Amino acid sequence: MIKTNLQTSERNNDTTRANPTATWCGHVHLRITGIFIPRYTVTAVGRHGSRTSNAPVVRHLAARRRSRCAAVGRLLLRPSAATDADRDDGALYLSPMIRDGRIDEARAACKVHLQTNNGAVAAVDSCAGYLTVDEAHDSNLFFWFFPAANRTSGDAPVVLWLQGGPGAPSLYSVFNEHGPFAVDAAGGLLPRRYAWTSTHSMLYVDNPVGVGYSFTGDEEGYSGNQTAVARNMYAALVQFFALFPEYRDNEFYAAGESYAGKYVPAVSYAIHQNNPGAQVKINLKGLAIGNGLIDPVNQMVYSDFLFQYGLIDEDGKRLFKEQEDLARDRIASGDYRAAYDAMTKMMITTPSLYRQLTGMRNIYNVVWNKNPIPYEGGLWDRYVQRQGRAALHVGRRPWSSVDVVYDRLKYDIPLSVAPWLAELLDAGRYRVLLYSGQLDAIVPYRGTVNVARALRWTGAEQFRNATRSIWRPDCSPQCSVSEVAGYVTAYGPLTVLLVRNAGHMVPYDQPAWALDMIDRFTSGKPFH
Repeated sequence: MIKTNLQTSERNNDTTRANPTATWCGHVHLRITGIFIPRYTVTAVGRHGSRTSNAPVVRHLAARRRSRCAAVGRLLLRPSAATDADRDDGALYLSPMIRDGRIDEARAACKVHLQTNNGAVAAVDSCAGYLTVDEAHDSNLFFWFFPAANRTSGDAPVVLWLQGGPGAPSLYSVFNEHGPFAVDAAGGLLPRRYAWTSTHSMLYVDNPVGVGYSFTGDEEGYSGNQTAVARNMYAALVQFFALFPEYRDNEFYAAGESYAGKYVPAVSYAIHQNNPGAQVKINLKGLAIGNGLIDPVNQMVYSDFLFQYGLIDEDGKRLFKEQEDLARDRIASGDYRAAYDAMTKMMITTPSLYRQLTGMRNIYNVVWNKNPIPYEGGLWDRYVQRQGRAALHVGRRPWSSVDVVYDRLKYDIPLSVAPWLAELLDAGRYRVLLYSGQLDAIVPYRGTVNVARALRWTGAEQFRNATRSIWRPDCSPQCSVSEVAGYVTAYGPLTVLLVRNAGHMVPYDQPAWALDMIDRFTSGKPFH
């Protein structure tokens, strides 16, 4: 859900971190014609949810204007259509090697060698490059993979991480949330204390095509819906596990935040649908979504949230409620353009109703209103475009603007992926974690609770009657045994977690607690 304009900030004595800029821009659906999966086939994924009046939908997303949604840093370039000369762009395309069985060659070529402040090579094992997911349109997804640092390759869960937007690159999270390092003011690398890469093998993908270093060769290659996004991602995952077959039996989790609340269920559903007949089966065990836009109809709770925090009065609450009702009405009638307009006027447009009534600029954390907004910076994106370019094997490929991606997806924002989530819960094979920062205004915790309580699955009644418990983290000596990190409600495979004193990007605000959270979730250890 997030866009990015990044500026530096330090919190919790962790490393320097940055943030994505305002907006949880579009959702994802598209029509593709030539999916390229070496030696494998893919079953098409169905639409996620109906477009009837009962279809959960839309939400406040992204800057109404492209400029707002095109904030993936300050040095953005729009990708151009591919030509024959583009293949001489110096980038590393791994799919031909995977297709031809040259796995050792591909693995040697994708090794990443980054330098620390003193010029030494960072002692972090990782691999990066391009996977072609639609040969007909020359669509390629960029990935960066980090094997777990403190666990054996056969033991550590593999976690796919997707950033939101739509249009925010997952490389943001490498440097600002839970990757092994951050970028300091001098443009060097600093180790991150609470890196998820210590206990999990993390796969970061710039998603969908057109985001960050991922690109497509023509206009038809951009995704216009969640089905298309999922299809491309599934094609990339099949190739990833062909490249790293030793991880096929490891537990696999799809995770992400913000607008990835749509991406994560979409790709998980694609895996669920394709696995039975697939040659390469993906060992999906669960989904983790942070402050995710999943089911907009049930997540528009701004009037109550802002009123309870004292940021608006009764008149302001009425104005927000009128706008929420208008958006829901437009969704119910199938007028998704009007629904999008109504939703973005609340929190995203300039000026937004939120800004007019509260005077606040930051929609990601109601306690912050200083300039620069924490989460924002300009260090990591400069690094990946300058010092890190050669090491990441992107050659002369441009760092892509998000405006095209957002424009293709914005009217899909009002749609819901809740039916997919419910079907995955009913399958009985996957755990689902929905976690929310307490202070997030753009995707408030109460809205996530509404989504969870509205899911139609066999355990729905039991979940609604479940008792809420206190979550105390196990991160000593950094955490006190009496520390309260948040509150959990769980039944069967579904867990809803509130993280105290955190905003939209939980690992940024509470890195120690976030590491405890992901460790508990993937290990099956309860939160209470």
